[in-house]
Amino acid sequence: MSELEKILKTLKDGELSVEEAVIKIKTQPFDDLGYAKVDLQRKIRQGTAEVIYGAGKSAEEIIGIINSMQSSSQNTVLITRLSQENADEISKQITINYDSVSRIAYTGEKAKADGIGKIVVVTGGTSDIPVAEEAALTAEILGNDVVRLYDVGVAGIHRLLSNKEYIMSASVIIAVAGMEGALASVVGGLAECPIIAVPTSVGYGASFGGLSALLSMLNSCASGVSVVNIDNGFGAGFLASRINHMGGK
Repeated sequence: MSELEKILKTLKDGELSVEEAVIKIKTQPFDDLGYAKVDLQRKIRQGTAEVIYGAGKSAEEIIGIINSMQSSSQNTVLITRLSQENADEISKQITINYDSVSRIAYTGEKAKADGIGKIVVVTGGTSDIPVAEEAALTAEILGNDVVRLYDVGVAGIHRLLSNKEYIMSASVIIAVAGMEGALASVVGGLAECPIIAVPTSVGYGASFGGLSALLSMLNSCASGVSVVNIDNGFGAGFLASRINHMGGK
């Protein structure tokens, strides 16, 4: 159920007055903080509130954005690519949950897992885990049940095949790999669900900072594989959540 539908339902059930409903719907569309224009109606339009990209922002700027969102009843705020230094500064004023591996932070609670199935996150190696955790935590915060299968790359394919029951029963799979990026094609040949491939910048010189994996994944011979940008774990987790909630549409 979308945020707008929830407002209309509470109005229908008499839990909200017409005036209160109008205020919720007509709330200021964005809050101009000078350095940022915070989109306050994104959850009503898209079902998910604005996410703060932490890189390049000061702790003070992020605190201002969080305060703006919380003042508009957005209790759970997701911040990506947040440095440890900024996380420490923010924590002095706002209670956040911070994961140093994925560099993700969030306020409030993770949403209740209410997707149609499980999102499975697989990595080629342990070096891919930071990107994979960005995807996994994003999906969990957005209300999904996530299964992690790490270090199951094609160099030892028996490791992946020993977990084929998770692969074959998943609702969505996020395949995270660097080097030549072959993992996505192999997973795509085993699963019937959508595969979201995430190339990582892991690898030696000829990997070109993830470009080799990106091109391999784009050229996958397995059907049903889509590809996000290099190291974009957040984008993969967000898209996987959208797919995993399509049953409610």
